[in-house]
Amino acid sequence: MLIDSHVHLDASEFAADREEVIAHARAAGVRGFVVPAVDRASFDSVRALAAARADVCPALGIHPLYVMGAKADDLDALDACLARGEARAVGEIGLDNFVTDVDPARQLELFVAQLKLARRHALPVILHVRRAVDPILKQLRRIEVPGGIAHAFNGSRQQAQMFIDLGFRLGFGGAMSYEGSTRIRELARSLPLSAIVLETDAPDIPPAWAQGARNVPANLTRYAALLAELRGIDADVVAETTGRNVSETLGGWRPA
Repeated sequence: MLIDSHVHLDASEFAADREEVIAHARAAGVRGFVVPAVDRASFDSVRALAAARADVCPALGIHPLYVMGAKADDLDALDACLARGEARAVGEIGLDNFVTDVDPARQLELFVAQLKLARRHALPVILHVRRAVDPILKQLRRIEVPGGIAHAFNGSRQQAQMFIDLGFRLGFGGAMSYEGSTRIRELARSLPLSAIVLETDAPDIPPAWAQGARNVPANLTRYAALLAELRGIDADVVAETTGRNVSETLGGWRPA
């Protein structure tokens, strides 16, 4: 049950060949796709994908890089969607301290508000944590949510354990494919497999073998093989365990 725990299938980069991209991924062995929204405008496209496909799991939220365009009633719209049961998780939400042109205070304001919505609706969260692990952990300790996924994790072993202790899984994908990513590879090798999910973040974060190209969810199969190689176990075990981890995190969701 290989599941891509983070893929933006609704992105414009897939507009011309979305069905072919999904078919290629399924032919490669990927059975499910967790698709997080990034802003209110993408709520509709994510919900439409999930309504049309039983292998797509929707998450709704406002990404930290999109907060400057968020309107006053966007959180109300998100709240209403969650109340209607239109998402399995709140995401993609979080903080990003890599960019310099997005107001940190506005990021924090929207992040905190969305954590509170997740708590209210008893939903897990899908987190964007780029160079912001410690401030995100601080808010998670303050505002308890039913776990979730720390997408594209790139923190320390100690930080990883803190997320695990809070009920989170950690997402590994394209960055793991680079031989120079020694810390990420070591975490992928040594963390409990029960704490790991696989992701592509397609069309972003292309793997080492496709630098400069559009990332696609079919690459997840090779990520599973790489993780199996790093850990010295069978790729089928990786696929089954990481897929089960996604399902457990998202309230038992399984792709059809």
